[in-house]
Amino acid sequence: MSLILSPEEQAIASGKDGAATAMRIVADSARLLGAPRLIPIASAHIDGALYHGDSGTLFAERLVEGGARVSVRSTLNVGALDLMGCSRIRLKEPARGMARRMMEAYRKLGCEQSWTCAPYQAGHRPALGSDVAWGESNAVVFCNSVLGARTNRYGDFLDIACAISGRAPDYGLHRTEGRRARLVFDVSGLSASFLGSEIAWPVLGSLYGREVGNTIGVVTGVPGHPGEDALKAFGAAAASSGAVGLFHIAGVTPEAPDLLTILDGAAPETVVRVTPEMAAKARAGLSTATAAKTIDAVAIGSPHLSLDEFDLLERLIAGRRLSVPIYACTGRHVLSSLEKNGRRKTLEASGVIIVADTCVVVTPIMPELAGGILMTNSGKFAHYAPGNTGYAVLYGSLADCVESAVLGKPAFTDIAA
Repeated sequence: MSLILSPEEQAIASGKDGAATAMRIVADSARLLGAPRLIPIASAHIDGALYHGDSGTLFAERLVEGGARVSVRSTLNVGALDLMGCSRIRLKEPARGMARRMMEAYRKLGCEQSWTCAPYQAGHRPALGSDVAWGESNAVVFCNSVLGARTNRYGDFLDIACAISGRAPDYGLHRTEGRRARLVFDVSGLSASFLGSEIAWPVLGSLYGREVGNTIGVVTGVPGHPGEDALKAFGAAAASSGAVGLFHIAGVTPEAPDLLTILDGAAPETVVRVTPEMAAKARAGLSTATAAKTIDAVAIGSPHLSLDEFDLLERLIAGRRLSVPIYACTGRHVLSSLEKNGRRKTLEASGVIIVADTCVVVTPIMPELAGGILMTNSGKFAHYAPGNTGYAVLYGSLADCVESAVLGKPAFTDIAA
């Protein structure tokens, strides 16, 4: 099947400016993917503004020099610098300067200075059924699954090309047939107390990602809506351990009012019945540290912490002083709320280090420490932190993380699956 461009798309692609470059990138990608046409998009979320090397900066600046501007609402994922000045970034020159140039280039392209991996918490919530082009794995899976908008997993530089052209290839999760569930992930065999706990969702997400890969699945056996922060944690862990771009939860997510509807009347190709033993193994697998007697830091906020999560963090700290720091990663939309009534100062006085615009796993913030132990309640942090930071990881609930930070050593509350 060959790609057919509209006369308008052909005219733009034949030019020599930045918009032409973007259109050609999208069209060439569509040809490689076997898409028959390009479709208009309502918005974009750009992951490509995180500095990984000079080529990314030079690419963005080339688009700016060509007069390119985004044609749809475009929010930005985390960058490599904390532009709000909350935390100290250890990135050295010349990389630091190139990272700043990169962030500035995306501003000049017309992108919103959101700098968050959770744009859906910052007001960027595309409508059910709308086509968008989002990057960042957790944002993609939340957008598809919880909001019911339609996007594939757009990688660096294709995301900004889609934003400039206002087009995306018509394939994959943009198509109704590509969104039907083919696998059932049944959690009805787990205890209600476990499913009702915060600790369950990163664990189940990690297990889900490994079990389904890139197959579209539907979770059954969830007794009620667990809340957006739980779904955020589930999707982020699933997208880290597997190539998950969309999940459904029967009776919870918008495209799955019931099992029969999301299966489109067909029998599932696979049924995964999750046992307490499977959940316990997945939970243990999120920790890489063994027999740790102390911890060196706690990192939370991957995806970025919501205001509700900060509320819970404050209640758990309860005015106590931390023995080791808690690095709390969030977006500037939440930071502004914390600053209005002095909450930021209270948190920082207790030993919390707020990180805005970025996170501790994608840029050097935490001290270099051989044999360091990092505790987290994030399935995504647990997956990436050992390789990206050099710290071994202990996984626990937010309550576990706070108690451990107060004591300076691991403290766990067991919730059986």
